[in-house]
Amino acid sequence: MSASPPLVDEALPAQRSPGYWLGTLRRLRRDPVALGSGAVIALLLLMAIFAPLLMPHDPYESSMLYRLDPVGTPGHPLGTDELGRDLLSRLILGSRLSLFMGITPVVIAFVIGGAIGILAGYAGGLVNTLVMRTVDVFYAFPSVLLAVALSGTIGAGVRNALLSLTIVFTPQVIRVAESVTTQLRSSDFIDAARASGASAFTIVRVQLLGNVLGPIFVFSTSLISVSMILAAGLSFLGLGVEPPSAEWGLMLNALRNAIYTQPVIAALPGVMIFITSISFNLLADAIRQAMEIRG
Repeated sequence: MSASPPLVDEALPAQRSPGYWLGTLRRLRRDPVALGSGAVIALLLLMAIFAPLLMPHDPYESSMLYRLDPVGTPGHPLGTDELGRDLLSRLILGSRLSLFMGITPVVIAFVIGGAIGILAGYAGGLVNTLVMRTVDVFYAFPSVLLAVALSGTIGAGVRNALLSLTIVFTPQVIRVAESVTTQLRSSDFIDAARASGASAFTIVRVQLLGNVLGPIFVFSTSLISVSMILAAGLSFLGLGVEPPSAEWGLMLNALRNAIYTQPVIAALPGVMIFITSISFNLLADAIRQAMEIRG
């Protein structure tokens, strides 16, 4: 389960002016899909930030007398889990770890992978060959298997899961960054900057970054949904977040035995994962479509 690097448009503009970015923003503001998915993501982020204020009960307080209460139970609108803990409170608190596990590896991969990819694309030659052949090694394994293998090797836990997911996504970002940079390296405005005596650092900082960060950002945004699913999968397999922490993948694993007695309750963590991942996917697609319009 890995996001495929996007095809880079060969008709990239010479330089993306402020008017281009303002036009992109205007198109996003007129796109109902972008507005809807962005609103859902904003609500989820607010829920994670203000979780302590929104939780109606202590998410760690258990009671075997009230285990697996159905949806609509007085005092527990979404029921209780296998230990009698309020499911609504745990879903709210779980948004913190789930979003953290989904977004953080992609942000780190965006920074590290983007820097390495831009360096490899601009330098070319032996540097490019060494970097890209190393990246090809990681592409020999599916993302799911690579994440499971890494987490199984270094052990469970939030920190190790973040490290595993970062290693999975960094090569993908490197490939996209290198592809975009390689195309732009021979552009007229880059040649003009070289002819004017600008240093390589100045060319990359002033001429390249504004053009390559957009495609890299869009691709990285599309990885967040994959990251959330992989993080939840690691927790489901016991290779990610550890009990009794509230995290949607871990909750899905804990409630799997209740699928026949309380299927709605058992499905709620999965529904949250689905809503969050599809929202990030839709937003990434909307941003990509808005950026592809040149006029």
